[in-house]
Amino acid sequence: MADAAAFSDDLPSPAFLERFSSVAGPELRLRFDAFVQLALYDPQVGYYRQDRVRVGYRRGTDFFTASTSGTIFGELISAACTTLLSSCPLSSYTFVEVGAEPNTSVLQDVTHPFGQLRTVRLGEKIELSGNCVVFSNELFDAQPFRRFVRQKGQWIELGVELRDGKFHEVRLGEAPGELLTEVPLSLPDGYTFDLSFAARELAATIAAQPWNGLFLAFDYGKSWRELIEATPAGTARAYFRHTQSNALLARPGEQDLTCHVCWDWLSDALESHAFKAPRVESQEAFFIHHAGDFIAATLAAEAARFSPRKLSLMQLLHPAHLGQKFQALHALRGV
Repeated sequence: MADAAAFSDDLPSPAFLERFSSVAGPELRLRFDAFVQLALYDPQVGYYRQDRVRVGYRRGTDFFTASTSGTIFGELISAACTTLLSSCPLSSYTFVEVGAEPNTSVLQDVTHPFGQLRTVRLGEKIELSGNCVVFSNELFDAQPFRRFVRQKGQWIELGVELRDGKFHEVRLGEAPGELLTEVPLSLPDGYTFDLSFAARELAATIAAQPWNGLFLAFDYGKSWRELIEATPAGTARAYFRHTQSNALLARPGEQDLTCHVCWDWLSDALESHAFKAPRVESQEAFFIHHAGDFIAATLAAEAARFSPRKLSLMQLLHPAHLGQKFQALHALRGV
């Protein structure tokens, strides 16, 4: 990996340069997760702090998610929760969505069986108690991540440096040994890891709260084995105007940065707080297994026409669209 990956186009804004300089100190250098934290969540210049529409198909948006499909996604979620909590009176449950975009929620305009709805948005404290369904959609892949590269038999941590008005990816030194104890020593030089310790900590924070019910997270990720065997270039990506790229340092604060979730880490965090048998399924399999009756009824009602509602359902389920791209992690506690 080159010591300096600079970008002559899409330069950082003066506001971001000033903010980075104030945070990074005289060395003008940050660990990669600190750079991502600044680029995504800083109150002054962070991407997710900008007052604009990021999700959807309209001009100026950067990506779309399952929620872009309209109410059908929320209806599928409601149907699946009803199946997974079939032995429980759902009127005693609060459906809590964590990390929704401003002015939206997955069950908005959806008839549902829950007693209450809550939405925990960016910057709000997560406080959970009682009977809950805790739901998120693309929350964990949006957490800050650290980068490591194998070089001459050692793991080197990567960071970001401001030099000559541009950002460069630089080597910070040997990675702390305790971080990568489970990584095989046989991996070749150049193998890159993008690991979100913040995502694991967030899952633990949610699981540690005094609540019982269903944890349900939709995201894209990989198992630990896949990460150490099948992703030699890492999984970090940038999204800008519906274009995916590896230009992680370009236009900071104006594009999304993400990396794949490690499902094993999130599952371990749940199990350590008494959640039973966490399971990861593709989005397609999850809905077919747990919302099959709803799917069948919807397709029967739309059988005579190719309606927008039927198209949205197919996009959510079809392997070539979102059905295999996203996975669902679900687990129960105290049910």
